[in-house]
Amino acid sequence: MKPLFMWAGGKTSMLKKYKELLPKTFDHYIEPFVGAGAMFVWAYKQNPNATFVINDYNKSIMAIYSAVKSDVQNFTDRVDELSSLWLPLEKSDRKLFYYDLRHQHAFDYQHWGVTKEAASLYFLMKTGFNGIWQINKNTNGRFGTACGLLNQKDKVYDKDNVLEWNVALQKCKLTSGDFGDTIIYVKPNSYVFLDPPYRGGILKYGVDFDDNMQKRVVQFLNDSKGLGAYTIMSNRDTGDQFFEKLIGTNQIAKFPVTYTAGRRKKHDDGTFSAKKAIEILMIGNPKQEIN
Repeated sequence: MKPLFMWAGGKTSMLKKYKELLPKTFDHYIEPFVGAGAMFVWAYKQNPNATFVINDYNKSIMAIYSAVKSDVQNFTDRVDELSSLWLPLEKSDRKLFYYDLRHQHAFDYQHWGVTKEAASLYFLMKTGFNGIWQINKNTNGRFGTACGLLNQKDKVYDKDNVLEWNVALQKCKLTSGDFGDTIIYVKPNSYVFLDPPYRGGILKYGVDFDDNMQKRVVQFLNDSKGLGAYTIMSNRDTGDQFFEKLIGTNQIAKFPVTYTAGRRKKHDDGTFSAKKAIEILMIGNPKQEIN
């Protein structure tokens, strides 16, 4: 099983670097900012018998998870229908197809059922640009990401992976609200993974996330640890010791990372390249306070 879709800021490429810091055992898994769910995939493989709670403030992506969980046949039928129309097209026609579907999703979705809406958005995310989540005024405050490279050859999505998610999601409670509300699910021997919008980042995922919100996330980490949960928060090291000043009895680890979306370096000739940065993890271990 792998993430259902690409997501800027997703953790698939970082999991190997995190490996030594991840919990060896847990009975419950809570993820208040699930995004594309790379860490959930890891946690499910680690212990499929655990209980799982996944949440995201973004109701649209949570609707995708809900449809895959409860109505996977109609979900895949819709994606298959769109794929069958898409694949024979030349790139120029794919571009027109994409923007027409995006317009329908923005303005005509009231005529669709919830599964058709979720499956149509999923198709757009699979064919959109680089896992970016963007909402625009000209798309009715809904998904407005530009089209991607339009180079799919024989398939748009991995249907078998969607079916694996259908099985895994039967073990999950799905919620869509403020991350703080998920504290009620934290129990002893839980693993809690916090991946909020990064501090200083331009990828807002449709929600404002200032320093007060970042401090709330650190408080959530501390509260979870106090309830007996092994808790990790991922963020960006902005170089001003912001998270170090909030460390308390937690541990901090840092890793080099290359951002390919949202933070690019501009050269003198006007071209851009991926920008190197530092990823920071704050770890709250209820069994070992680290100074």
